Amino acid sequence: MSRWPPREFTIRARWIVPMRGPPLEGGRLRIRGGRIVGLGGGPRRHDDLDLPDAIVIPGLVNAHTHLEFSDVGLPLPADGGLPAWIGRVIELRRGRAADDERLSAAIHRGLEESASHGVTAIGDISTGLPVGGYPARGPRLRVFREALGLATASAGSVARVAFRDHSSLLAAGVAAGLSPHAPYSVSAPLAALLAGASRRLDAPLAMHVAESEAEAELLRSGTGPFRDLFDRLGVWQPDGASLLPAADWITLLARGPRAIIVHGTFLDRDENAMARLVRHRSRLCVAVCPRTTRTISNTLPPVRLFREAGVRVAIGTDSRASNPDLSVLAECRTLVDAGLASPEQALRMATVDAAWALGFERSCGVLAPGRPADLAILVAEARHACPLDAIMDPATRVAATLRGGRLIAGHIDPDAARCGLEP
Repeated sequence: MSRWPPREFTIRARWIVPMRGPPLEGGRLRIRGGRIVGLGGGPRRHDDLDLPDAIVIPGLVNAHTHLEFSDVGLPLPADGGLPAWIGRVIELRRGRAADDERLSAAIHRGLEESASHGVTAIGDISTGLPVGGYPARGPRLRVFREALGLATASAGSVARVAFRDHSSLLAAGVAAGLSPHAPYSVSAPLAALLAGASRRLDAPLAMHVAESEAEAELLRSGTGPFRDLFDRLGVWQPDGASLLPAADWITLLARGPRAIIVHGTFLDRDENAMARLVRHRSRLCVAVCPRTTRTISNTLPPVRLFREAGVRVAIGTDSRASNPDLSVLAECRTLVDAGLASPEQALRMATVDAAWALGFERSCGVLAPGRPADLAILVAEARHACPLDAIMDPATRVAATLRGGRLIAGHIDPDAARCGLEP
């Protein structure tokens, strides 16, 4: 048992959902040296790991989260909307300042929880690098180093710290990117520095955009709840902040190699920004976090609008500061239950499109020969004629998660043909 999995093995499941081609009933998946070498049907063989109740899917991809908050027991209160919630996040961060051990522990906890939910790749927004770096075991990572600041005079120093950490991540073998925080918190000079560095460093970008009506008010008139928050914090500039509207930010983000528009909750109310998103959709993707958006903004993102416009849509969980857990499938089920996506569309957002968003489309998102064996094994409690319906059933659980053919969560007992998350 301790030697499992071997270098080469075959999983036979009730369903295999490769996301490239139709689901395979009674399908077989052959893995050798951490890669998929065979996928199809055929008769049962004596050496197959036969899991008759299992559904095998590509490892899920969480396109947007903040692992630093993975140790938060309950989401922060959302009354008062995004500006008030941001104020609580700032208080939380200030209370944890310079607590390097806590940051590292929270990141490790978030990676472990993510793997238990079938996630094999994550896009993390980082405000600082953990001492000791990121663990090699667990989900793949794309870490976007966040930068923010309203003061024109400090734009250069803020950018230099972000660039330094970006280089450190790459030197440690971690896929990296840059993250201008949001239109309401990044000055125009800092915007120019980050956008220019994205092109120069070939660094993908991720940015929160159009996630609150209060954001639009601040950008339009310099007033409203965000202005009140910044006045209380003492960060609003005496001569006003030099901020860019969402539409201009989308143009800047599109100048880089690839960028994620995070949330985009109110882009349907900004005709100019939406037009630019559609114009640059070959290099942009929207990452939605349905449960967070519903909690903080009392609405769901305009997923149907994005899809009808030909914009890729990925799934994220945001963080434990706004969400009860890091389950990507729970986000998918929220969209399906609301009628905003079909089961197939939701799963595609959490695999194919989310992998593209992170620049991992050659290693994640589909099950195919030659690809790394990144996959999740699900067990359905009820019988469904369609595997996609079974996947979206809340009673269906993740039993095991493999990255590169190695278990990173759960267990598989080849003798009992059984798998599960129990120790």
